[in-house]
Amino acid sequence: QVQLVESGGGLVQAGGSLRLSCAYSGSTFSFADIGWYRQGPGKQRELVAAISNDGRTTYVDSVQGRFTISRDNAKNTAYLQMSSLKPEDTAVYYCNARTTWEEDWGQGTQVTVSS
Repeated sequence: QVQLVESGGGLVQAGGSLRLSCAYSGSTFSFADIGWYRQGPGKQRELVAAISNDGRTTYVDSVQGRFTISRDNAKNTAYLQMSSLKPEDTAVYYCNARTTWEEDWGQGTQVTVSS
């Protein structure tokens, strides 16, 4: 099965930046649509950003202009570059990969933004 491992989370001050990485183990990364989701304390999990297998991107309004999703198919890795971070961005961030035949989730990485 495909495995996803997120990394890059941490504690940052408001206004700071972080880059999250999602490493995909398997030979089908180029076929997968990748999504970054987050779940803050007391909140539902929400889709933050997504990138399709052909490079189309989408973002939730609250991060538009601040976050950038990208992928490097040669490295089987997707990224979420986060800038101008706000305390409300505090959450566990999860990587999701979806193909026609399966859907997989990483274990998550904690992002904490202090005010």
